Amino acid sequence: MQTSIAAQAARAPRHDPAKPLLAIDEPPPYAVVNPDGESPFLLLCEHASNRIPRALGDLGVSEAERQRHIAWDIGVSALSQHLSRALDAPLFMANYSRLVIDCNRPLHVPSAIPEISEKTEVPGNFNLSQEERQQRIETLFTPFADAVARRLHRLQAEGKRPLVVGVHSFTPVYLGKARPWHAGILYGKATEFGRSLVSRLKHDGTLVVGDNEPYNIDPEEDYTVPVHADARGLPGALIEVRHDLIDTLEGVEAWGHRLTRCLNEALEASKP
Repeated sequence: MQTSIAAQAARAPRHDPAKPLLAIDEPPPYAVVNPDGESPFLLLCEHASNRIPRALGDLGVSEAERQRHIAWDIGVSALSQHLSRALDAPLFMANYSRLVIDCNRPLHVPSAIPEISEKTEVPGNFNLSQEERQQRIETLFTPFADAVARRLHRLQAEGKRPLVVGVHSFTPVYLGKARPWHAGILYGKATEFGRSLVSRLKHDGTLVVGDNEPYNIDPEEDYTVPVHADARGLPGALIEVRHDLIDTLEGVEAWGHRLTRCLNEALEASKP
């Protein structure tokens, strides 16, 4: 196994961290959609893209694998933009794959720059030097995290109370096990906000809705909710939709309308 890993790592493209990670014609690390939106919701889409900087080649991962959920959250770019329009909410979107660096992971955990995702090896992430890791952090992770933090700081300084919502999707089957949920709401300290969203989604009796399922918020494994919401005392949650339900325009529109209603209802219920 060690020989195989070493051989794969040697074949994967390696980038000299003394040179820029992004070329001048590549997208910046993140994009902001509807920056002047008036909604109290602040939307984040950390896994919007499967793009890899050209300097890193394909990380040793096949095209077919890079189209899978391991590289991005399928459907969420379109869904988060639908929500941004419908809610008139600012949306911050990461422009690069979580295989390069995951903007919803604390930097100390292995999954921040995964060597294996599910069962797929990522040879371009094997045996990275500290300089290579730091360049990915400084080029891709920190600009996104700092931009979100600046926006939240400004809103709070103005006396506002933003609600932080991450938009995600999950696989129908994970490591061979089928998942029963159509959607889930993940939350940490903001139990009232999280359970309010769960309750409103469950009003549709045809849906199986996860309450901190198919994942839960763990400060040791998650970044968005613990750092941007819980640490600031703000309402925060991640919305997870099964990705086969939002991989078409019709699916995005249906779930966009459903989630817009639920978020607006939860907002009204939270007002004094």
